[in-house]
Amino acid sequence: MKNYIKHDPWSIIEEGFVPEYNQISESIFSLGNGMFGQRANFEEKYSGETLLGNYVAGVYYPDKTRVGWWKNGYPEYFAKVLNAANWVGININLAGEELDLATAEVSNFRRELNMKEGWLKRSFEAKLPSGNKVKVEATRFCSMARTKVGAIAYTVTPLNFSGEAQVTPYVDFDVMNADSNYDEKFWVEQEKEADLEFSYVLASTKKTDFWVATGMEFSIEGAWTQSAKSAVEREKYVEVTETGTIEEGKSFTIYKYAANISSMYFDKNELVNVCKQEVEGAVTAGFDALLQEHKDAWASKWEKSDIIIEGDVSAQQGIRFNIFQLNQTYTGEDERLNIGPKGFTGEKYGGSTYWDTEAYCLAFYLATSDQEVAKNLVLYRYKHLQKAIENAEKLGFKNGAALYPMVTMNGEECHNEWEITFEEIHRNGAIAYAIFDYINYHGDEDYLIDYGLEVLIAISRFWAQRVHWSKNKGQYVMHGVTGPNEYENNVNNNWYTSKMALWTLEYTLEGLAKYEGTDKLNALLQKLNFKGAEETEKWEDILENMYLGYDEEKGVFLQQDGFLDKDLMPVGDIAAGERPINQNWSWDRILRSCFIKQADTLQGIYLFEDEYDLETIERNFDFYEPMTVHESSLSPCVHSILAAKLGRKEKAYEMYLRTARLDLDDYNNDTEDGCHTTSMAGTWMSFAKGFAGMRVRNGELYFNPFLPDHWDGYSFKIKFRERNLTIAARKGEVEISNESAEALKLYVFDKAREVGANASVKVAM
Repeated sequence: MKNYIKHDPWSIIEEGFVPEYNQISESIFSLGNGMFGQRANFEEKYSGETLLGNYVAGVYYPDKTRVGWWKNGYPEYFAKVLNAANWVGININLAGEELDLATAEVSNFRRELNMKEGWLKRSFEAKLPSGNKVKVEATRFCSMARTKVGAIAYTVTPLNFSGEAQVTPYVDFDVMNADSNYDEKFWVEQEKEADLEFSYVLASTKKTDFWVATGMEFSIEGAWTQSAKSAVEREKYVEVTETGTIEEGKSFTIYKYAANISSMYFDKNELVNVCKQEVEGAVTAGFDALLQEHKDAWASKWEKSDIIIEGDVSAQQGIRFNIFQLNQTYTGEDERLNIGPKGFTGEKYGGSTYWDTEAYCLAFYLATSDQEVAKNLVLYRYKHLQKAIENAEKLGFKNGAALYPMVTMNGEECHNEWEITFEEIHRNGAIAYAIFDYINYHGDEDYLIDYGLEVLIAISRFWAQRVHWSKNKGQYVMHGVTGPNEYENNVNNNWYTSKMALWTLEYTLEGLAKYEGTDKLNALLQKLNFKGAEETEKWEDILENMYLGYDEEKGVFLQQDGFLDKDLMPVGDIAAGERPINQNWSWDRILRSCFIKQADTLQGIYLFEDEYDLETIERNFDFYEPMTVHESSLSPCVHSILAAKLGRKEKAYEMYLRTARLDLDDYNNDTEDGCHTTSMAGTWMSFAKGFAGMRVRNGELYFNPFLPDHWDGYSFKIKFRERNLTIAARKGEVEISNESAEALKLYVFDKAREVGANASVKVAM
């Protein structure tokens, strides 16, 4: 774990340049606006270790699956999140020397990501090999108000010299993906122009034929006397160099404006013109006006989603960092987009959609955004249903059974590790549960008959074919699966997977009963060639006769068959220096061990906690948590929520801090690849469902809050069924304010409370 980020309630601050941490910082200080984003690469040339990353939402490449032994059912490709044009670059040459922090002596380095206003600022002094010294201050942002536009203000001050300088802003589409299987480049140039005013490159992706135009203009103001200006074009690259004279102690500022325009939103023939219009509009507005628009847009987002923690700056910074990254990754305006595991911070994992969206991210967007945003997340899967059916058909399933992909960009499976692709089928359960979650939260009952039931029937058909009857047990079983704990593969009767299957069947049957005899349901069943009792009776038989592992002596649900045969020991028995085990142990050793990557059985208990008494929850928590290494970013939040329910404040806080600061402190030694964006929603869950005890039961809102002992208080905002609420906890009381025109009944410590319109209630805590 690293601890080099300065604690601050509203900013992420790095003081001092440590090249070994640079790629970690490039991830942490990333920017985005829902439509495009970038890692925090330097504007000027940097010849040290760096992972260049600029990404345009929805653009991907189907890189050929690379495996040593092809298996039937493997996807043909793995979807790469494509590294797009580097638009931030500005090469700086001062008195014949190139500015490069890898070769200069760097001092007074400071990098700040202001989360409240959404900008990144970097300042430093550099002593070049000649002895010339220069001071630089650079500010940039990806506009939340004009989501096609980015802007940079780059100020240079020569400290002990005068002379000639060259400034060279550029657009470079000749980029590579770090995770390319065959070192292939994925962009093809269509056209380009390096002009002394507007310059651009128009490129398209191989195979998928996405087109993107990236263009720029710039100006230089301050102590700068221009003497020449020239333009250069190379393959997939344009630059414009302005030469001028500079004076010791006097500053000049380069303003660079850029736009990224995608064929997802405009005709290919319009891209360059739209790009030019956006860039020229940005130039006309000017940097300060653009930044103010951007700040105003962020103020609106924080008004809906901020969490205030009093008395713990580390926890405060962590939660705001997670909320900031979520808000700049997904805005919900385009139902074709989703929330990739790295957002706009890196390209590892590929794909844009995992089960993370339904199991973790949905909760955040349900509570902090307009209803349409959450609806778009669940509609995303509805619109991919036919692809999910095709995915299942490739594996031999029939009659409209659907297996949603583990990783996808367009509904097709694009993950190619057999133990995940074929066996981590619990993802189907998360997608089914998200339908319930959305309806339960927003009360959109029509969604079930209009969209949800069609998905539920297809998933239920899958579960009915995926189980089989065991003569030995006299029950249905489910073999050959991988649960959420990916440190065990190809197991039999994973409790969580089987539990999710049973819940899905039950929820689907309830939906069918609810709309029985209606025209809408009759039309749907005819469309699906539904076989009526033949199918529902099989589902009911599975519900009555499914095997779920349970150990009577220990009183715990069995994660899977044979788990108790392992050498059971707590994580504390792992030798010092051997963690994380996924970076120190062989895979064989991990698979044979008892150690759990993330919540598995406990994931099911978290989802269905109302089915179990506290003693059952406690026994399972005390059995499984000590063996959990939390080497998945998705793990700490579930444990934090369950610990809070059990009244274990210290454990709840420990797990909360781990998820909140996972990337800021590089807990798992992997932040350099990109931030763990989808798990950031788990931080919000840890807070709202853990510390505030927030639940929605039968469409009604419940709170069971507590305050960590060293906190002075906290408050947060949610939107529930068109009511805007603020929940504030202080020493001894909780206050819930209804900032809406309609009253709301809710429950605090399981007692009903009426919160009037534009009124509040206080409850002793």
